[in-house]
Amino acid sequence: MHQNANLTGRLAQRLSLFLFLFLITVLVQAQTITSPDKNLSMTFELAANGVPTYQLTYKKKPVIKQSRMGFEMKDVPSMMNGFAVAKTGQNSVNDTWEPVWGEQKTIRNNYNELLVTLNQKEHKDRHIQIRFRLFNDGLGFRYEFPQQPELKYFIIKEEHTEFNLTGDHKIFWIPGDYDTNEYAYTTSQISQIPGLMEKATIDVHAQFPIKTLAVQTPSMMKSSDGLYINIHEAALLNYPAMQLNVDPKTFKFSSHLVPDAVGNKGYMQTETHTPWRTIVVSDKATDILASKLILNLNEPTEYEDVSWIKPVKYIGIWWEYFVAGKSSWAYGTETNVKLTDDFTKLTPNGRHGATTENAKKHIDFAAEHGFDAVLIEGWNIGWEDWFGNWKEEVFDFVTAYPDFDVKEVQKYAESKGVRVMMHHETSASATNYERRLQDAFQFMKDHGYNSVKTGYVGKIIPRGEHHDGQWMVNHYNHVARTAAKYQIMINSHEAVRPTGLHRTFPNWLAQESARGTEFEAMGGLAPDHATILPFTRLMGGPMDYTPGIFQTDLSYYHGGEQRVNTTLVKQLAYYVTMYSPLQMAADIPDNYTRFPDAFQFIKDVAVDWDDTWVLEAEPGDYVTIARKAKGKNEWYIGGITDENTRTANIRFDYLPKGKNYIATIYADAKDASWNKNPQKYQIRKVLVNSKSVLKQHLASGGGVAVSVKEGNKQEQKGLKKL
Repeated sequence: MHQNANLTGRLAQRLSLFLFLFLITVLVQAQTITSPDKNLSMTFELAANGVPTYQLTYKKKPVIKQSRMGFEMKDVPSMMNGFAVAKTGQNSVNDTWEPVWGEQKTIRNNYNELLVTLNQKEHKDRHIQIRFRLFNDGLGFRYEFPQQPELKYFIIKEEHTEFNLTGDHKIFWIPGDYDTNEYAYTTSQISQIPGLMEKATIDVHAQFPIKTLAVQTPSMMKSSDGLYINIHEAALLNYPAMQLNVDPKTFKFSSHLVPDAVGNKGYMQTETHTPWRTIVVSDKATDILASKLILNLNEPTEYEDVSWIKPVKYIGIWWEYFVAGKSSWAYGTETNVKLTDDFTKLTPNGRHGATTENAKKHIDFAAEHGFDAVLIEGWNIGWEDWFGNWKEEVFDFVTAYPDFDVKEVQKYAESKGVRVMMHHETSASATNYERRLQDAFQFMKDHGYNSVKTGYVGKIIPRGEHHDGQWMVNHYNHVARTAAKYQIMINSHEAVRPTGLHRTFPNWLAQESARGTEFEAMGGLAPDHATILPFTRLMGGPMDYTPGIFQTDLSYYHGGEQRVNTTLVKQLAYYVTMYSPLQMAADIPDNYTRFPDAFQFIKDVAVDWDDTWVLEAEPGDYVTIARKAKGKNEWYIGGITDENTRTANIRFDYLPKGKNYIATIYADAKDASWNKNPQKYQIRKVLVNSKSVLKQHLASGGGVAVSVKEGNKQEQKGLKKL
């Protein structure tokens, strides 16, 4: 009896020890953190065979089911499995910071962090860290590779990060491509992507569609149970852009990195880390647009002096190249030129747009109407054969055509209080641009230019590289850093889509990296296009969308049926809904003189903000946003819709209480639409206060724009209260 009791006691002790060790193992292998508001929960754990995984829930609803993580290396063992948890640590941050410019004067940075250190003992104790940050608006995570004896240099064959979705979500997508972001958006279920991919992959110059089924980020989705999910990345430095492989049957996405000319995905040297993978999630579409998660995951700028960085409102010698039929970038009729040629001996084509005379005309208009700058495209030699020839020595960025006097134009602009914006089209010859970059920026400095629009139209040189690969990512970042040394602001076109780096490089004001207004002259944009962009392309950063087209029926210039698929008022609303610190009044100046009352909104609207309120939104349908101008008691509201008419619901509860303000409402006429009577609008003034609500009709493809300002008693006299 006594022996049996001892045996039972020893078994109980062993069982307790086993359960204790089991629980310790579970605690080590699985770690959970929650967002500060407790709505989001993220769990990391090692699955069978030591495979790292994570999963994410929102208000107890699954967002990302258990999803694998890891790396496949070239010529060395993979970092996919065989891991053990060596150490974990948690941290919380709750602070604020002020951007140099932006949608808000102050941004809150509040998250809970988990850092997991993993060891691969079978590979000489190699280790990797995964850092998770869980905000109230979503999750960011990245891989970190510390310095270690067994991992110094390595080549990435592929990153294997999964996003295992919970169902057949509605998705707003463009085809995966290594070279272009300029596709039209398709709206479908995930399962429908295979059947729609061929139609979606329209012809775009210098495209390189991914052969397997893939879409680009930012990827915007909506689940059947009402969750809005956005997948992208933050702080893209020294790494290729991430595309997303799509499994249309299991609804599993996985990372697909852009390769280089020999097929490798990335060249790394420890200590290093990847960009952040981001998942923004909410049950409110407005929260997606209000998210600052991507910005918060970028590093603060190291620039000591940022006083020279200023948001810009500009006009330009640009739209006339697309629609008027009278102008060209090129000066001569010849189609085979070299930079060493004597361009004074070319045969003038009589259509060159960037002449001294035309530049002065635009400068006069900018000065009269309060614009900061004038963009002048086509001023420099080389445009005769710049496109489609894969030519390396295509532009020198310092030599003007015979009919453009750089010094005279700059002197004239300075006398009018207007800056000239430089244009550096590279024709995708990045090698040529890098060789000439210092001279080009010094030329700008010497002649008073403080901003430049760069372009990368065509197939990349070095040949075989891609617009979104690691080499070009490093190039774009190098241009931004170098420009800062010369106190020059950058606006890049045809570059990799942004990932919040304007926090780190605040002189990188804006990018294109999507279908902008120029495509309205090349087949047109769907009426829902601009209701999708804020949820996709603009999640990563501001876009130089070039709004403000008043002459929307382009047959006005040269016949045909081409049109801009919006009402005039929707073009006004873009200045608020399509956020950018760089806003162009893109139409030909003569068209603004035809509609001076509507043009007043463009002249008034701010380009830098103290605060922003997303009033209502639904991707692909409508967006209404209000903003307060930086340092002023002025508010601007923009609302846009797709092809459907609707009523915008605009509240004013952000106004200071107990005071009336004058609201000028720019609205579509009742019989207006994007394809019939697009230029018909109404302007009225009313008094509003913090309790007011405006219910405003939006035409098909239309919008509404509102300016709210203080006014004295005389100005308010006779105005009706809303």
